[in-house]
Amino acid sequence: MSGAIEKRTYLVVIDDSPEARTALHFAARRAAKTDGAVEVLAVVEPQDFVQWGGVQAAIEEEQRLRIEASVAASVGEIMDAAGIQPNIIVSPGDPVAAVRGLIGTRSDIAALVLGAAPSGSPGVLVANFTGNDAGKLPCPVMIIPGGLNDEQLERLS
Repeated sequence: MSGAIEKRTYLVVIDDSPEARTALHFAARRAAKTDGAVEVLAVVEPQDFVQWGGVQAAIEEEQRLRIEASVAASVGEIMDAAGIQPNIIVSPGDPVAAVRGLIGTRSDIAALVLGAAPSGSPGVLVANFTGNDAGKLPCPVMIIPGGLNDEQLERLS
């Protein structure tokens, strides 16, 4: 053994929602304060009409570029200041299965960080991992209220 300590990785599932960006802000601040890392998972629903693998690959690449731009715009300053380069994974399929599959193969994931919508349904992942799958993951699930402002996020992280 080399004695190297594995970085604590905060896994954030990102989409176009404001609460996902809030969760990303929290994870970035938490990683910066704990010398950790941020992993961003974007799940792309497979397109029913896609007949060629190249078209699906192009859709996934477009999604990756869009997510990279969103991450840079949302938390680029925090990540730059902390020297954190987030790893972005684009996965096709069902979001719950994608999260479960990724966490099941990684020992460095310290927490799954999800944003909850400030009103109405909290979102599919929040409902799943605090309901039917509560307690089944090998890491804590952090639910970040989607309505928090930057000052509140800083205080909590």
